[in-house]
Amino acid sequence: MAGVLDSVNQRTQLVGKNRLELLLFRLEGSQIYGINVFKVREVIQCPKLTLMPKLKAGVKGVAQIRGTAIPVLDLSAMMGRGPISDPANSFVIVTEYNQQVLGFQVSKVERIINTNWEEIHPPPKGTGKDSYLTAVTDLNGALVEILDVEKILAEVAPRSEEVDLGLADEIRANRQHRPHVLIVDDSVVARKQLERCLETLEVDVTTKKNGKEMLDFLRGVADEGGRPADDYLMLISDIEMPEMDGYTLTASLRADERMKGLHIMLHTSLSGVFNQAMVDKVGADDFLAKFQPDELATRVKERLQAVKP
Repeated sequence: MAGVLDSVNQRTQLVGKNRLELLLFRLEGSQIYGINVFKVREVIQCPKLTLMPKLKAGVKGVAQIRGTAIPVLDLSAMMGRGPISDPANSFVIVTEYNQQVLGFQVSKVERIINTNWEEIHPPPKGTGKDSYLTAVTDLNGALVEILDVEKILAEVAPRSEEVDLGLADEIRANRQHRPHVLIVDDSVVARKQLERCLETLEVDVTTKKNGKEMLDFLRGVADEGGRPADDYLMLISDIEMPEMDGYTLTASLRADERMKGLHIMLHTSLSGVFNQAMVDKVGADDFLAKFQPDELATRVKERLQAVKP
């Protein structure tokens, strides 16, 4: 337990400082990729994989890891770059996203780097809607590509985006006005999931791609005499975003008196004890793991009841 608490304390020191740790790896070729260390459970030599019927494209098989059957994805094949050429000497990065444990098969694992979200940038224009990139950064002159795992998950293990009809009807029938919700997330897939869910509830939505964009937007609203806490039912913010993460965005908003009362819910594929410790530290109001449409609708319902005259 002491080891776990030490890890929590170590990670929470990064909160509000706009910093992150990336595990660097390679697929086929020299291109370097990155994944947030928070999402990594462990890295192991690729174990024996069991083939299962009706596997999704890109899923190599299932591995028994610490008594649990975990799907293993060949990231190189999924990205259209051909399968890992030397699977016997490959590695599996065991990750947890959206409350799902998955293994990513990679050719080589490099190292962990500590960097700043300000050094993480949106992918270059022209990468296209089919790109698996969510961000890029520079490492000693080399481009590091950070993958949009939300997009990968949506293809390999899609989840229902439908809201319970009874719950949706209740929310629409009992509200006093048409609410407006803010969304900030760097993943196109994640933004669309949230938009579709909220549109079902007949909620107006404004979206931004990262924390800096949202902070600038809200400051602009306040500069023009608006009061964000009155204008918007809630702000739903991802945590991992280029240029400014959700923790730093929350801390920045809490430091601005004009944003007082704005309800902030962090919405992320990160999970575990680290998150709750960090949520408490930055002063967010709520936390919700991706992607649970009924639970999201319930949070909207609770907010509507809380602000009801």
